[in-house]
Amino acid sequence: MTYGPDEFQRDLGFTVPRETIARLEIHHRLLGEWSERMNLVGPKELELFWSRHALDSAQLIKFASQAKRWVDLGSGAGFPALVVAAFLADQPDTTVHLVESTGKKAAFLRAVGEAAGLPIKVFNQRIEDFGAGEGPYEVVTARALAPLNRLIPYAKPILDRGAQGLFHKGADLDAELAAAKHVLNGGAYRADVLESLSDPRGRIVRITKATRS
Repeated sequence: MTYGPDEFQRDLGFTVPRETIARLEIHHRLLGEWSERMNLVGPKELELFWSRHALDSAQLIKFASQAKRWVDLGSGAGFPALVVAAFLADQPDTTVHLVESTGKKAAFLRAVGEAAGLPIKVFNQRIEDFGAGEGPYEVVTARALAPLNRLIPYAKPILDRGAQGLFHKGADLDAELAAAKHVLNGGAYRADVLESLSDPRGRIVRITKATRS
């Protein structure tokens, strides 16, 4: 049984505009073309574009439906950033910034953005050098980048300016949270665990700067 845009919309839980689906199809097509020349994703992962990668990424919209300024750390093949940008493209004053240190991957991200008309800006630099970027941002994301004890320090300059972090995590989340206690800094940040639509073992961790009472 094939899994495509119809099944993607069904599992996402709402109808996706045709224009958005068309942008995602451009991402899918270019991902296949570029992956033949460089290490983006393998053939099996390309087959899972809609069921795993696009759905995994698009669900973040539900957790921050009003957010207009997003930044993604370690963007790689464009998940979740390019998918989020595909959904935001028809809304005014939206932007998604992508931070990717590998030049060839940054070139791929720019190519998809141009071909699909996405509201993105790609920063070909290390996350440590990016710092707070062109913030403030409303949401900072990362998928398959680093465990939380390293990821939160990467995102700290952005979180400290008011963004919420939405980070994809897997079955080893409890161990990651335990290892990250010191970087959660004695209650300076709050971690909420949200269920994932795309993977029963997966979770989305929401990190926010704690409010002082």
